[in-house]
Formats: sequence, C-alpha cells, structure tokens
Amino acid sequence: MINLQDTKNAVAHLREHQKYPASKADLVKECNNLSDFSGADKRWFMENLPEGAYNSADEVIGALGLEPLQGQSMPI
Repeated sequence: MINLQDTKNAVAHLREHQKYPASKADLVKECNNLSDFSGADKRWFMENLPEGAYNSADEVIGALGLEPLQGQSMPI
C-alpha cells in the first residue's frame, strides 16, 4: 500500500527537477532538502525506495510503485 500523501507532486518533482543518473542516496538527499513535502512523505520515500542507481524518473516511479505500467491498474 502506498502511504505517500503528495504523490502527484513527488512524481512531478522526479520528472521535472531531479538530475539523473542518481543513486538512492542522491535521491534521498534531494528529497530531504525539499520544503514542500511533509516529514512523513520524506520518511516514506526513504524507506520504500530500493537501493540502486536510477537513470530516469520512470525508473524511480516504477521502483516505488507510484504509477501503474501501461495497461495495469493501481492497487488500492
């Protein structure tokens, strides 16, 4: 289950503002510097993003399960 409260803005930030390639550490550091996300959302991001290197926003979004793959619905 996804407990990220501001999914829309998180996805937008990953797509529009994050530089890639990025490691989990890079992404968590960037997330922690954002003032427009709650502490709970920052914690969720850190706890749910798998270790690894990411070459695009879509890789991060997919790893977190924030958007369904084409033709699939989101779990409730």
